[in-house]
Amino acid sequence: MRQLHFDFSGSVVLITGAANGIGKQLAERFAAGGAHLVLADRSEAVEAVARALGDTHLAAVLDVSEEDAVEAMVTQAIERFGHIDVLVNNAGIGPLAPAESMEAALWDATQAVNLRGVFLCCRAVGRRMRERGYGRIVNLASQAASVGLEGHLAYCASKSGVLGLTRTLALEWGPHGVTANAVSPTVVDTELGRYGWAGEKGERMKALIPTRRFATPDEIADSILFLAARESAMINGADLRVDGGYTAC
Repeated sequence: MRQLHFDFSGSVVLITGAANGIGKQLAERFAAGGAHLVLADRSEAVEAVARALGDTHLAAVLDVSEEDAVEAMVTQAIERFGHIDVLVNNAGIGPLAPAESMEAALWDATQAVNLRGVFLCCRAVGRRMRERGYGRIVNLASQAASVGLEGHLAYCASKSGVLGLTRTLALEWGPHGVTANAVSPTVVDTELGRYGWAGEKGERMKALIPTRRFATPDEIADSILFLAARESAMINGADLRVDGGYTAC
C-alpha cells in the first residue's frame, strides 16, 4: 500500500508532457489528491487523459517551444481556474546521435523542447505566481544534467540548462513565495526510456546503477509530489536526484 499522500484539494496544477509516461502518472496522482489539472502535450492523447480523470480538468494540445501557444494556454487556465499553484515542466525529447555527426536541426529541436519550453512555461506561469505570492515549480532535469552520456550531447546540454534555469528562478522568485526545484531521474521505465536504453545497452546501464535497476514512473511522481506540496516550502533551488546512486559513483 502506498503511504505517501499530500492534499492538493483546490490546487490548480499545470503539467506538460502529460499524455503518457511520467506526465500521465502525475496527472492521475494529482487528481487523486484533489487538484484541478491543466494537462499539456503535443499529442491529442492528452485530451483523453483529461477526460478520464473528470470533467473539471483542462487539456491543451500544443508545442511548448511556441511562445504564443504557451501564453494562450496559461491565459486560458487562469480564465478557467483563477490561478495556478503548481507547474511541472515534464515535456521532453531525447534524440540520440554521436557528437561529431549530430545535425544542427536535432540540436535545435532538443533545446527547443527541453530548455526553451521550460523557460516559456516558467515565465508565463511564474509571473502569475509572483503576483499571487505563492507557487511551486518543479522542472524535470536528469542525471544527464550532471554527467556525460554517450550519444546524448544535445540532451545532456539541455538538461544542464534546466538546472541553471531552476537555480536562478529559485533565487529571483523565492522572496515572492515561489519555489523552483528540479528532479533528476536516472533512466525511467517509460516509452522514452526504453527508446534510449533497450536491450544490452540498457543492461549495461543497470549494472552501473548501485540499485541495479531503472526507476519507475511512480517513484519519480512521488518525488515531484513532495516538492510540489505546501509542506516543502523551505526546499528551493534543489536538484533532487532520483538515480539509484548513479551520480554518486
